[in-house]
Order: sequence, then structure tokens, then C-alpha cells
Amino acid sequence: MGELTEVPLMSAMFLAMVWHARRRQQAVHDAEAIAENRAQLLERQERFLHDITHELRTPVTIARGHLELLGLEQPASPELGVALDELGRIDRIINRLLLLAKTERPDFLAKREIDVETFVEDVFLRWSDVVARVWRLGPVAPGTLWADDEALRIALDALLENAVKHTESHEAIEVRTRVEAGALTLEVVDEGSGIPPDHTDRIFNRFARVDDARNRTAGGVGLGLAIVDAIARAHGGHVEALPRARGSVFSLSIPGFTIDRRSFADPVAVPAGAVRAR
Repeated sequence: MGELTEVPLMSAMFLAMVWHARRRQQAVHDAEAIAENRAQLLERQERFLHDITHELRTPVTIARGHLELLGLEQPASPELGVALDELGRIDRIINRLLLLAKTERPDFLAKREIDVETFVEDVFLRWSDVVARVWRLGPVAPGTLWADDEALRIALDALLENAVKHTESHEAIEVRTRVEAGALTLEVVDEGSGIPPDHTDRIFNRFARVDDARNRTAGGVGLGLAIVDAIARAHGGHVEALPRARGSVFSLSIPGFTIDRRSFADPVAVPAGAVRAR
């Protein structure tokens, strides 16, 4: 009797194993198909953006050349200045769209060791030399960061550009760093108009704006902060914005920081390196 029941039981177990194996094989096949479709979609998106921006750049370059020639032949007018500014704005939008498309590629980053103090001080001095704000260089952690220096510079520039847009000449902008669990956090703190609490979750979305009129006047279209977010995620990090009683704090966290203990034992308490007022 036992032998009679073992045969159908073993058959049922065999069929169950085959069924599970086929389901697993189908799941792997589906996952591969999804990954391939996503890769093809990203490739088509990048190719489309490259083509459309190339088509846009040509007439922009031609129009700018004619307007600049016109400005040389006759006294400059406010209307001519506005037209040139708008063409420059279109050119910046084109460059940022191309950059956003590239951030989805697996080979987007070219990482190397970055000396954090040198990197932060270089960006800080470049901005403080050309924009009239009360500039402050806060604590900067001594050490190296494994990251793409060009991408990181673009991200920090975008955060500083955002701070400049929302501050006046008498208001302060501070650049500082802190270290947590092997990650370096670059912070840009400003005393400007701040961020409404209900906007903090969406300001890093593409084309998002807190204040349409003000951002339009300043020349922004909501791509700068989206680029910061994309660069942070490509590094395995994150970016966040926090409102303050006066102004806001933007924090860009990137893993892969190694402290230089020969320079300073506590990276959080490194004294301010410079205070520059303009």
C-alpha cells in the first residue's frame, strides 16, 4: 500500500520542482528583458536629447553671432542685452539637459581621490571673488574623498548658484563640511528667502520651482537642483534641503571619505579656514 502512494507523491514533487524551476527561469528572463528595455530606453533618451540639443544649439549660436555683430555696429540697447541674456539662458538649459541624460549611464562617473580641503577652498574662492555676498568658509574636514571631482564641482556650483539666486548682497552664504559614518557632507547655508516647508520634497525634481517669477528672473528653470540630486545618487549618496528660521541649508552627502588624522583628529570640529565679506 505504501509503495502505491509513494509513486504519485514523487510524481507530484517532481512536477512541483519543474513548475518552480520554470517560474524561476521565467522570472530571470523577465528581469533580463526589463533591464534590456530600460537600457534601450536610456540610450534612446540620451540620443534624443543629444539630437534635439544639437539642433537647438546651431540656431542659438547663429542668432547670438548676429546680435553680437549688431551690438558692435550700433550703440547697445536694453532690448539687445535681454535677447543675448535669453540666448545664454537657452544655452545653459541645453548643457544641463545633456548632463542629466548622461547621469543615467553606468560609466558617467570617473572617480579618483580628491583632497577635500583643496577642492572646497577652490570652489569657495572662485565664487567669493565674483559674486557680492557675505561669504564664509566654515569647518572643512581634512582628508580625501573617492568621487568624480568634475561632477562634484558641478553639484557644488549648482548649490551655490541656488544660494546666490535667493540671497541679497548683504546676506551670508556659508560653505562647510561634516563627516558621518565614512560619508562627507558638503553644506551650503544661506540667509536668504528660504524654502516653504511644503516644497522641500519636490525641489529636486526636474523643472520644479519654488517661486516661478523669481526663478524666471534669475534665469533658472529648475534643472540645477535636479542635477545635484542625480550626481549624488550616481555616487551612492543623497542630497536634502532644510529650511531655517532665516534661509536654508542644502546638504550633499557622498560616501567614500577617508580622514587625514595627521592634520586633525576630529573632522567635525575643524576651525573655520576663512571668512570673507564683500
